[in-house]
Amino acid sequence: MTDGLIRGAIPENAVHLCIDMQRMFAEDTPWRTPWMERVLPIVLGICKRKSERTWFTRFMPAAEVGEGWGTWRGYWERWPEMTIERLGPERVSLIPDLAAFTPPARVLDKRIYSPWPGTGLDDALRTGGVDTVVVTGAETDVCVLAAVLGAVDLGYRVIVVTDALCSSSDESHDALLGLYRNRYGQQVETAQSAEVLANWA
Repeated sequence: MTDGLIRGAIPENAVHLCIDMQRMFAEDTPWRTPWMERVLPIVLGICKRKSERTWFTRFMPAAEVGEGWGTWRGYWERWPEMTIERLGPERVSLIPDLAAFTPPARVLDKRIYSPWPGTGLDDALRTGGVDTVVVTGAETDVCVLAAVLGAVDLGYRVIVVTDALCSSSDESHDALLGLYRNRYGQQVETAQSAEVLANWA
C-alpha cells in the first residue's frame, strides 16, 4: 500500500488525536524525544486549523515508585526519575505552544499507553457521531501505536499523519509506518499533513 487518503475526504467532524506532546518528552529528561522539536511546527499547523476538533492526550506517570499493578509497578521501579515525585507535576504539561489551544481543544489524561480503556474517549466520540481519527504525536512506536491499534479495534477510520509523528528510534518509527502500510492498509491510512489539511473541510 502507498501513502494517501484512499477513502477520500476527511469528514468535517473528524477528531485530531494528538498523542503525548508533553514537556517531559520535549525537555532534558531520560525520555526526551529529539524529533519532537522538528515535528512541532507541523502539529501546530494542524491545531491552528482544527483546534476545536483536537484532543490532546497526556501520559500521566505514577506519583511515586511502588504504584502500579503488575508490570506497571516494575516499570516505575525501572524509571523512578520519571515519577511525578521526582519529575515534578509541571513536566507532565503539554508543550506551551500546544497548551495555548486549550480550550477549545480538550485534554485527556491516561495512565497507560492507550487513550481508550477507561477514559470515556470512545463514548464521547461516538456520542458526537465521530468515526474518523487523525493521529499525530509521540512516540510512533509506543503511545501512538497503542492509540492507532485501539482505534482500529473499535472500528474507527484511522489516518496517521506521517510527518507529524516522532520517536526516539528511527528504526522503529520506519518499521511502524511500514507495518501500517503493508499489514493494516484496510484500516489505517498514512498521509502527510498537507494532504490531510487539503482534504479536511
